[in-house]
Amino acid sequence: MPTIPVPSPQTILDRVRRDVERNALRARNGLKLVGGVDRPGVGLTPKDVVWTRGRTQLWHYRNDPATHGGVRHSPPLLIVFSLVSRSYILDLTPGNSFVEQLLAEGFDVYLLDWGEPDERDAANTLEDYVDDYVPGAIDRVLEVSGADEVNLVGYCFGGDLALLHAAHHPDAPLRSLTVMATPVDFRHMGPLADLFRVGGLEVEAVLDANGNVPPRIVVQGFRALTPTSEVTRYVTLWERLWNDEYVAAYQAMTGWSDDHVPFPGAAAEQTVRMLVRDNGMVTDRLTVGGDRVHLADVRVPFLTVRADRDHIVPPDASAPLIDLVGSPDKHELRLPAGHMGLVVGRTAARTTVPQIIDFLRRRSEPATASEMAQ
Repeated sequence: MPTIPVPSPQTILDRVRRDVERNALRARNGLKLVGGVDRPGVGLTPKDVVWTRGRTQLWHYRNDPATHGGVRHSPPLLIVFSLVSRSYILDLTPGNSFVEQLLAEGFDVYLLDWGEPDERDAANTLEDYVDDYVPGAIDRVLEVSGADEVNLVGYCFGGDLALLHAAHHPDAPLRSLTVMATPVDFRHMGPLADLFRVGGLEVEAVLDANGNVPPRIVVQGFRALTPTSEVTRYVTLWERLWNDEYVAAYQAMTGWSDDHVPFPGAAAEQTVRMLVRDNGMVTDRLTVGGDRVHLADVRVPFLTVRADRDHIVPPDASAPLIDLVGSPDKHELRLPAGHMGLVVGRTAARTTVPQIIDFLRRRSEPATASEMAQ
């Protein structure tokens, strides 16, 4: 039988010291978590509000030559975010930010943030976003930048809005369209979607006093996709509670996953009827502003980014998209990441974001002097 090496007394002492130190750090960080102390700042990259409509704001991130190297690529990027989540996941914390990486690569970055809908937004339809807010933001980006096109980027349900806009407006000034973690086959969006799709649940039954779907409904719907994730999350946290860097990232990312905004009631009703029950993107039964629209009419250079471990938009929900759009120049990027891991964390910084940037760079050109001065 092989001889089992016996650790030296010094090795044993070092392990005991390490465990004692880690347990002390666990106790300290656990108290901080419970008390909400030292929560990391999120969404801190400097930006300016350059356009507003209702609760919606268009942000222009400052590409300081001294900090990020200035604008070096044209046309500008316009990011369309989801209607039900906070956009700071794309600019989570300094050093862990999708926006930061885009700026460092020389892009001129704008983001369309929907704010927090209230009773004034309850009657907002998908057309309000697809045919009004998105083109209004594009026009403002072109005005500020002096460019004549934009590279449009959509995240999660923001990708659906971007797709509907591109399909309904084939003459829109788009150089390219990129969507990330975007659902199209809503049969695979989990128990909440199934309740609306086959369970007979009506949107009106879950509206709050303002006429919107409250955030808790959205959060519970996402949690139902992975019912054991809460337990797994806390086990992993305990194992790494001694690590200050991990705890800070945990606070920021779990804070975002629990931080949603109301879904405007009229848009929610349309989403359930057209995208969930009719599965309109897959079955080609889309209507926007009274017009039949088709994803096959999306003809601009196109990239869809999918995450194999996505628990919010499962892989089967995003898989059909590459075959639905009509772009001659279309690509699919499938990555071993989760929903948030596409844009934040080490995998994003090293793998996901660089590949997205490469696609955008190849659909761009050197910025003009006037664009570099923006």
